[in-house]
Amino acid sequence: MQEDPFSGFPTCIQGRRLPGPSERSRLQHDHERRLEALDRLGAAAQECGLRADSDGDLVLLAEDEVSLLEAAGHPWTDLGEAIRALRACLPLMSLEIFGFPADSENPLEEPNPKLRRIGGGVEAWAFASEYDGSVYKFFRPREGDTIGSAFMFRRGDEAWFHAEARLGTYRELLEKLLLIHALGGMASEVVGITPEGILVAKQVLGDPLPQGDDVSRVLPGGLIEIPSRFLRANRDHPRLFWMNDRPWLLGDLHARNFVRGSDGALHVIDLVAAPWPDDGSNALISDWLVRVRGNPQASLLREVDDDEL
Repeated sequence: MQEDPFSGFPTCIQGRRLPGPSERSRLQHDHERRLEALDRLGAAAQECGLRADSDGDLVLLAEDEVSLLEAAGHPWTDLGEAIRALRACLPLMSLEIFGFPADSENPLEEPNPKLRRIGGGVEAWAFASEYDGSVYKFFRPREGDTIGSAFMFRRGDEAWFHAEARLGTYRELLEKLLLIHALGGMASEVVGITPEGILVAKQVLGDPLPQGDDVSRVLPGGLIEIPSRFLRANRDHPRLFWMNDRPWLLGDLHARNFVRGSDGALHVIDLVAAPWPDDGSNALISDWLVRVRGNPQASLLREVDDDEL
């Protein structure tokens, strides 16, 4: 395994080369371990009576943040260990490491001899490494430590739920990267986070699709079409997906969020997601969820034996 040219940490992503099964397994473990570390840190901070207005306050804690208080023992030692556990899988690093100038108000907009900007949108800017072409995405925090995007649900008029994209949290961004991985999407690593709260992720390079291409017939396997009477969403191709025994709503699956890899296949690189609401008030939805988990082609209504009619 080689070292990332910027962080110096081990990496299995180099340009267009697709990681093998064992490497993808390690990536999945890293994504899951990072989420577990963030949960552990949140619980430890609560035990110490520390109130975090957002998980942005947690992801930026330095390793020596509570070193003096650790001498007091539990629960401060637990908090110190939790901070170090998160830093081990989400290290703090400056934008200068990636070749951006330190004395600029908008460093991501400045010329960079190490990274070439290749795209970007509201959530992140994407750059290609001059070393091997690997893609580095810089997810920028927005209002009130929000970052990325996720779905929110409300009761609808034409459907039981209406899902709308909203500003997200760091946890939701890390969950999205795990979901992309679980879908067989383009392999992604989390490189680190800057003191400004910019989360840096790294992806395998692929070829973009023409904007406007219809990808509805080539969506990743495992996605389940949702009956329109259950859900309306304001993002393309909303689908149900099961991960870790939990149903998720995925959307924003349009051509710009796919690339063609060196294997000739399409791989998703971005999406919008949220856990499906745990709402048992609609018996029809609850029954459909149970059946569709075992059979993705299950009909809206449960089939009834002729003898029962």
